[in-house]
Amino acid sequence: TYLAMASDCGDGHSTLKRCLGVLRDARNDSEQFAALLVVTKAVKAGELDSKTRRQIFDAIGFTFPNRLLTSRQPPAGCPEHTFRALGLTLLACFCTDPELAGHSQILNKIPIFNDILVSPCNPDSRSMIDDVYQCLSAVMATTRGPRELVTKGTVSALCQAYVNRSYGSDRALTLLLGLLAIAEAKCWQRDAPHLLAVLSKLSDDFLKTEDMTKFELCEVLPHFIPLSPPLTQDSQGCKSLHRLYKGLADILGSKLSQSQRDPALKLAACLVQACGSEWIPAGSAGSKFLALLVNLACVEVRLTLEEPDPLEVEGKKEVVTACYVLIEMGIQECLREEKPLLEDVQKVQLMRIMEEAFGAVIFYLRQVKEEELQDPFIFASVRILGAWMAEETSSLKQEICELLPFLVHYAKKLFKEGSPAARLPQPELVSAEGSGLPQDALRFLLPGFCHLTAEDRPRDILISEGAPALLCEYFLHQWEVLISEPESPTPLTSTEMSLQTACGIFLNLVVTAPDLIRRDKTFSSLMEMLLKSLPLLLPQKDHLVLAANIATLGLMMARILASSAVLQGTQSSKEFFGAAIRFLSQAHTAQADPGSDSLAAAMSPAYASAWADVRELWFLGMQALAGCVPLFPWLPQAVLQARWLESLSELLTRVAPASVDFELVAAFQGVLVELARASEACRDVILSHHGREWANLYGMAALEQRLSEQ
Repeated sequence: TYLAMASDCGDGHSTLKRCLGVLRDARNDSEQFAALLVVTKAVKAGELDSKTRRQIFDAIGFTFPNRLLTSRQPPAGCPEHTFRALGLTLLACFCTDPELAGHSQILNKIPIFNDILVSPCNPDSRSMIDDVYQCLSAVMATTRGPRELVTKGTVSALCQAYVNRSYGSDRALTLLLGLLAIAEAKCWQRDAPHLLAVLSKLSDDFLKTEDMTKFELCEVLPHFIPLSPPLTQDSQGCKSLHRLYKGLADILGSKLSQSQRDPALKLAACLVQACGSEWIPAGSAGSKFLALLVNLACVEVRLTLEEPDPLEVEGKKEVVTACYVLIEMGIQECLREEKPLLEDVQKVQLMRIMEEAFGAVIFYLRQVKEEELQDPFIFASVRILGAWMAEETSSLKQEICELLPFLVHYAKKLFKEGSPAARLPQPELVSAEGSGLPQDALRFLLPGFCHLTAEDRPRDILISEGAPALLCEYFLHQWEVLISEPESPTPLTSTEMSLQTACGIFLNLVVTAPDLIRRDKTFSSLMEMLLKSLPLLLPQKDHLVLAANIATLGLMMARILASSAVLQGTQSSKEFFGAAIRFLSQAHTAQADPGSDSLAAAMSPAYASAWADVRELWFLGMQALAGCVPLFPWLPQAVLQARWLESLSELLTRVAPASVDFELVAAFQGVLVELARASEACRDVILSHHGREWANLYGMAALEQRLSEQ
């Protein structure tokens, strides 16, 4: 009877109601199976509303579909997957209810769904695959779904379905794009080989196709280019990158419409974010391609920003942001000296073209209204301008000076108020992990500000706009971020880099604007923080460069703020100077000279790897310490407690004088003369350790004279 109903439903709704009754009250499997045929036919016809679908679930629950999925004996004369197909149809029906799609009884079927996707497909099983895709799509739309799909192996199954061009492979790709958008890191962590196989397939299609599909693939491919692990570390990834390079070279070397060029530029930017310029081969073809890429990006920026139509700019923000990534690569490649991709002539041409593009960026930023400051595109524009200011200090000087009030105001607003702008993904060639500050526009402006504070006019503008106070507050905040970060194996976080660069700005101000340091109370707060931070930082071997910056800045500021209460022999000031003395005194040691039997002065092992970054700061610190000795009567006692005079005397006595260069001799003499002048105890220690002899030996005339005086 029910089989007859299944073949000729008659009044669909009344028949369906009767069948639902049978499904609830069936005395045996035959009755339930026959009624199920009617239900599944109605489900497949798509003629059920959500209420009726829920009634089906209430009538049979998950128990019967579960039995169908696991049953291995089909009815006589039916295909072997008949029961499984019926079970999947019911589950697909249930999944149209979001509440049921996230049910554990659906989620635990994910391995079954995966198996069906990777099994050989024949025409009879296509409806099953359609149902599986419907179930997977519904699961992915739930809260728990994406995590469950990733952990239960669906990414791998979808990748195989796409690579094998199985039935429904276009839906597999759509689901993969959705999962990567939600959980990219987890997907790559678990299923990198399978995702690389998809990338290989996509890149092969991208290279070979000659129709509009090529441009459609430009939109899809960025989702399969991971930021980590780098594609360049995998042979399959390298082959894919080369195909993408060749495909992009074909596209960008042709005459294109705007709608064709934009996706290609965005794909290129995505590759730059993931791999820098490593995907571009060395040689003439690669250098021409790189120059073309940066040139096109600069043209796009100028066309969009030089005469900005608000509506047009709004629609172009995404592609212009991609162009910023390409331009930043251009800056780095123009500055690259080791194995450069660009020839010198190309570098000169690109620098001129990029200068014109940055003129357009500055022009655009000068039009920005207060209510637009939260726009992520403004953040991206300020960020790329910061990259230019960090490297190119001579061009657009007038325009940058005129923009400085806006830049300070913008950075201050984001820092003080917080902003969603910088929380959005920003184009970066280097990972920004570790900043700890979501509204961190200042991080990108600091290197440029460091250059500008060395020059009179821009420094005066920055001071008048309140930049020093903002930078002090920022420095204090970043220090808190640094000490709250767990010990990291990475050599340098963005937080530490920001602190180092800020120290460079303050050093410029100490040298060029000492009156500002004296009168601005924020520098007293900074001094107090420096006193406390150096003793904490110095014992940590991975922070030597930052410790050198803080030690030198603190010593130089102490000369200016010598009368402040915090420096009057307080515990924190004594601990700071003790740490500064350790930093300065432990930089050099005696070691065997390979060319002779004598010992030679050399860098201490702990300083050797960082000496290129520390050297100038060390000499500046020695000079500053010498200047502090007459100002702080208790300082010579700190030197004596550190036994620096004894260790320095031993070093100069043991090593060959020729191994100590003149600059180092002068630095030692500067401190020793001041100590001998300020403290009889220091003078006596120097004399008792053959000071006259080695002073004469090293040509320290001023020290010799001071030691000879009664």
